[in-house]
Amino acid sequence: MEFEASLSWLALTLTPGIAARLSARLLREYGSPEAVFRAPLTGIEACNVDPPVMLYVRGDTQVLNSPSLSIVGTRRPTVYGSQMAERMGRELAVRGLAILSGLARGIDAIAHQGATAVGGRAIGVLGTGIDVCYPKENKKLYEKVLERGAIVSEFPTGSHPAPENFPVRNRIIAGMPLGVIIVEGKQYSGSLITARLAMEFGREVFGVPGNVTQAVSFAPNLLIKQGAKLVTNAEDVIEELPTPVRAALVKAEAVEAEQRNLLLVDGLSTVQRKLYELLSAEESRHIDDIVDASGLNSSEVLATLFDLEMRGIVRQLPGKHFSKVLL
Repeated sequence: MEFEASLSWLALTLTPGIAARLSARLLREYGSPEAVFRAPLTGIEACNVDPPVMLYVRGDTQVLNSPSLSIVGTRRPTVYGSQMAERMGRELAVRGLAILSGLARGIDAIAHQGATAVGGRAIGVLGTGIDVCYPKENKKLYEKVLERGAIVSEFPTGSHPAPENFPVRNRIIAGMPLGVIIVEGKQYSGSLITARLAMEFGREVFGVPGNVTQAVSFAPNLLIKQGAKLVTNAEDVIEELPTPVRAALVKAEAVEAEQRNLLLVDGLSTVQRKLYELLSAEESRHIDDIVDASGLNSSEVLATLFDLEMRGIVRQLPGKHFSKVLL
């Protein structure tokens, strides 16, 4: 019994994001470490979670109005965790979502690297002033995030890292985006705290499943058991987002794809361009209709459409229907 009690004290002191000051408040409120771990989330939040009075922002403030998702996890990821964080950051950024994280070592930084590598937007939420990069080895990443989005903090400029700042920072990571993706985290990780805050704030919570023999898989696997959406790629995440957000992302992706196709059109002949412009990606067109609209003979139209199909920018469907292919 004494051993179990000692473990509870040790767990409380080693839980990332719970510094001495917050621990003291929790112990005053609940009386013992065991009671703290049994306490409802709302009770714990009452000891620490309040909306920020003011946010300091460096960079593009407009990115804060964009749909975003947080990607968080352990500071010591496995190879698999690193790959999944980079993949999620990259794939979601390509789809038009801003990637939000704490710019910490490990999963946070890797997710931002994935997003910025493809020119995506990013938001870094700091536990320091917006002019203080922590950890220092993330200075280049800090500059990339600043270039592609914004750095945010509720701490005044010049504020240096302090243990009690990070649980404060985590509630913004949980509350600002549409949802939070947990990649890897141990049993008493800050990732679990962030995920539970997100649930309380009514945000979506996603878990990337991990190897059950790895300690860092505890947090996402537990969250999945408790009802978080299991995700392995960007599509798994996007299908859970609100309908207006999904519609906006699809529309933006279609516009970008059409722009890419227009670059290919520059290399087409006059006849190829004419037929290409008669087609749509949303609705197919029958060969007879294309012939009538083009003013060309059927043999020339079929031969040209075949050439466009070989280029990969036109698709033939059953019944001699044709449509554009958005790349």
